[in-house]
Amino acid sequence: MTKFVKGNEAVVIGALYAGCDVYFGYPITPASEIAHAAAQWFPAVGREFLQAECETASINMVYGAAAAGRLAMTASSGPGMSLMQEGLSYMAGAELPGVVVDIMRSGPGLGNVFPEQSDYNQAVKGGGHGNYRCVVLAPASVQEMCDLTVKAFSMSFAYRTPALLLADGLLGQMMETLRLPEGELPRPETRTWAVEGTAETRRNLITSIFLDVQTQEAHNLRLQAKYAVMERESYCETYQCEDAEVLLVGYGISSRIARTAVEALRAGGVRAGLFRPVSLSPFPAEALCACAAGRRVLVVEHSVGQFRDDVLFHLAREGRRYQEVGLVNRLGGIIVTVGEVVEAARRVLGS
Repeated sequence: MTKFVKGNEAVVIGALYAGCDVYFGYPITPASEIAHAAAQWFPAVGREFLQAECETASINMVYGAAAAGRLAMTASSGPGMSLMQEGLSYMAGAELPGVVVDIMRSGPGLGNVFPEQSDYNQAVKGGGHGNYRCVVLAPASVQEMCDLTVKAFSMSFAYRTPALLLADGLLGQMMETLRLPEGELPRPETRTWAVEGTAETRRNLITSIFLDVQTQEAHNLRLQAKYAVMERESYCETYQCEDAEVLLVGYGISSRIARTAVEALRAGGVRAGLFRPVSLSPFPAEALCACAAGRRVLVVEHSVGQFRDDVLFHLAREGRRYQEVGLVNRLGGIIVTVGEVVEAARRVLGS
């Protein structure tokens, strides 16, 4: 079965198929349709929707619901995500799962409501305090807005850490055909750690505070070991990379522009390919390095180079310390054109 929906609406459909019990949220452009759709569809199928008084309240409601073993989510955009950072740190510290959707807009400050990708560092590096990491997935279509929401719930509960769906105003507002999932996810097991108000879960404890320094260090080390295991679930998409002389690298909406640029470059006699990380955390570093080997690299993004800096980091970590990486970008809600990418790729090859 298919539906013609906005990307923001596809997120809510994915959450319902993932088994999400409760949505807490506060509307903000360009993410408001997520709250609107959740307010309509969650109660219609026996789930709970609650409009919080602010983003700080909504993330702490997600914390409380997750502690009770519920599948909970919220969504926002840049200013609201900034308010949620403390709550995300608390959830990661208490090893609580939950899904947060960030439909990025231009910043800093209030910025404007047009699309940008400037929340990359905040999401991938952990914008709150402490040594924690979230799962971060980056859809590039309305279909993936649904499918990766389902995946976000799966990974969040598997690793008991918050999962972020990192999209932008274009993906949130565009309409495409969505093929509905075939069925709901199996409900995750929560009785071993959640506080569900039953005799079976009475001894479970949810906390992120350890006043003994040795215990606090051990807790941090255990989290890092968990994140190392999480690295096994990094994944990506490649396009026309087999014989490429220039590799375009982009995520989300930028990867769609880059893919069209690959086709334009090949039509003009330039062998181009595309590397798209689908998981930004964990990052598919080995796959990137394999694709980049012996090729010129050009990053396409809608920020000042936050993503490009990570591409450089991962290449350097794998031993390609001096590999050149170009950048083509626009800011403030202006979208990179295919022509700009094609011109930049030709310049990279010419250098």
